[in-house]
Amino acid sequence: MPEALRVLVVEDDPVAAEAHRTYVDRLTGFTCLGVAGTAARALQVLSRDQVDLVLLDMNLPDGHGLDVVRRMRAVGNQTDVVAVTSAREVAAVQAAARIGVVQYVLKPFAFETLRDRLTAYARQRRAADTGQVVADQDEVDRLLHPATVSSVPKGLAGSVLDRVVQLLGNHEGWTAEEVAAELGTSRITARRYLEHLADQGQALRTQRYDGRSGRPKVEYCWVAES
Repeated sequence: MPEALRVLVVEDDPVAAEAHRTYVDRLTGFTCLGVAGTAARALQVLSRDQVDLVLLDMNLPDGHGLDVVRRMRAVGNQTDVVAVTSAREVAAVQAAARIGVVQYVLKPFAFETLRDRLTAYARQRRAADTGQVVADQDEVDRLLHPATVSSVPKGLAGSVLDRVVQLLGNHEGWTAEEVAAELGTSRITARRYLEHLADQGQALRTQRYDGRSGRPKVEYCWVAES
């Protein structure tokens, strides 16, 4: 078995940092060697320990994530970086790509989203480490623009799952009816996604009483990260 890839989580929010650490440790072939809550701490760990991959938040209390990457590169550290951030500006995405960030994952996200991207990263890294060569232009394009194959449960779509996660992360408490209205789907479809997240421990089921009837509605709240 190949040695597990060592991952440094750089995230200042303790709840999000713990969620990301847990996600990494759930993945076969990866291990989280530590969490850094500041840019300074991240650079200190990178200068001391052998790190294969950095999960890097962009908004840190003592600097921007891209500045961390620039400082890494300035001292010759070529450790791969995956941005894990809520920064949605096109300029931020382009700037990350220009300095070699290998993946850009928007928060909040389902576990499957990170799993798919890190699995694709590990597959590409193994190919490079073993000296594989590309067969044609299509394979070059796939390497430069990796398309991850979704491994979400059968019957669920990864893009819809991420949309549900975003809804839960942006507002506290959603019923299946409310999510269905936002997605333009049926209540049953929305409930399947919400129940999946609850079963995974990423959403919490509570009860909402509207005062008009004695029967409460099931409400879902995001708990994996803030």
